[in-house]
Amino acid sequence: MPELHEQSTDILLASLKQGDLSSRALTTACLARIEQLNPKLNAFNRVDADAALRKADSIDAKRAAGEAIGMLQGLPVGIKDNMCQSGVATTCGSHMLNNYRPPYDAHVVERLDAEDGVIVGKLNMDEFAMGSSTETSASGLTRNPWNTEHSPGGSSGGSAAAVAAGMVPLALGSDTGGSIRQPASFCGVVGMKPTYGRVSRYGLVAFASSLDQIGPLARDVHGAALLLQAIAGHDKRDTTCVESGVDDYSGLHGQSLDGLRIGIVDEHYGEGLDNEVEAAVRSGIARLESAGATVKSVNLPHAKYSVAAYYLIAPSEASSNLARYDGIHYGHRTENFDAKNDGLLDLYCRSRGEGFGAEVKRRIMLGTYALSAGYYDAYYLKALKVRRRIREDFDKAFADVDVIAGPVAPTPAFRIGEKKNDPLAMYLSDIYTISANLAGIPGISVPCGLTSAGLPIGLQMQAPAFSETSLLQAAAMAETPRDTIGTCPMS
Repeated sequence: MPELHEQSTDILLASLKQGDLSSRALTTACLARIEQLNPKLNAFNRVDADAALRKADSIDAKRAAGEAIGMLQGLPVGIKDNMCQSGVATTCGSHMLNNYRPPYDAHVVERLDAEDGVIVGKLNMDEFAMGSSTETSASGLTRNPWNTEHSPGGSSGGSAAAVAAGMVPLALGSDTGGSIRQPASFCGVVGMKPTYGRVSRYGLVAFASSLDQIGPLARDVHGAALLLQAIAGHDKRDTTCVESGVDDYSGLHGQSLDGLRIGIVDEHYGEGLDNEVEAAVRSGIARLESAGATVKSVNLPHAKYSVAAYYLIAPSEASSNLARYDGIHYGHRTENFDAKNDGLLDLYCRSRGEGFGAEVKRRIMLGTYALSAGYYDAYYLKALKVRRRIREDFDKAFADVDVIAGPVAPTPAFRIGEKKNDPLAMYLSDIYTISANLAGIPGISVPCGLTSAGLPIGLQMQAPAFSETSLLQAAAMAETPRDTIGTCPMS
């Protein structure tokens, strides 16, 4: 019998429902894994063991009394450190928010509590979700459980590493340009970005408001589907959250793919794509064909402009969203300030200079420049027009296919430090994921193989807006069994 941290979501849920496993026992096992492995990986910024065990005990008590239990049945969950939790430090991996304790819960935190998930702690991330390696966090870098010399990806690297290492079976991340899917690929787990508007952003600390979306990470597709079902649905506090029904995502296993049309983008297989990544991705697509899907080529002619458009739109929105952190209204205030001799501008500059890291400063400056007088039309407005073209390309492609399949990232997990001082190289690691955020469509990464060096490779699938059901169905069939790709050394 596998250890608890090696078991699938199906098995854990069945054991909890049948009373063969208590939520306290499972939570205790997860806390022990965190205590053992977090010093090596730095996936969790903070853990609240007492609160987690109290929640687990309350769920076990309800089960013993014959009361109804929520769909998560007492499964432990980690949440990225940019989601508000009442009274719990929420730092976004930044010195700017070192002392911030929200007075309210994010919508997804409320949903986890209502569906009897056990929140065990906050997960590390790139500062304000700006990064692709979880190296920019003020809490220190996170390491990949498959090889601790390599990056777990980012910005939800803590979430992916925690699930891969068996610290928690489920985690929440946020995805602005690939920040769930890329770390899921690097860490050999399942990670999904839902359609923009499928999950409320209420209580998510904003990076780029028109791109951010919260989504699940799990050891398997069923776990991701279950967690998505728990958090999805309309919330009137988020005006971009769509009033659309939520299907039973968790009941998709074993369904036939007969008639499903898979699109392949020829431009995805050009220069820069690692040979082993390409081979694993093509193998994953072949598995879909063998399950009954048909495959055809589609074109996304404007996808090549997605990185350029993204790195104008996202920094522009970040510049606006982060303007509030000035040392007076919100955030860190410098102690290096003389009220008699220094002016208000000195206070702003020193507070923001001390509070923000280099990558956040870089993006704020880029966004402020793009929005400034004389440059708005030339840069930001033009980027919005390209964004519309990218969305139109997807609309045309989805008239002929149901799902588009391809790589998540051009390479497997790169070494820590390899790209940190080369922002352009870091930005290009999201070249295959950014377009889904610009178009607002759902995307998922599922493990599809390993490199010869033993690093995971993910297969990305994308679908039309609000087509999570068919996307998860395809992902469940494409998912490579754990005993085929091997087990994470730390799982």
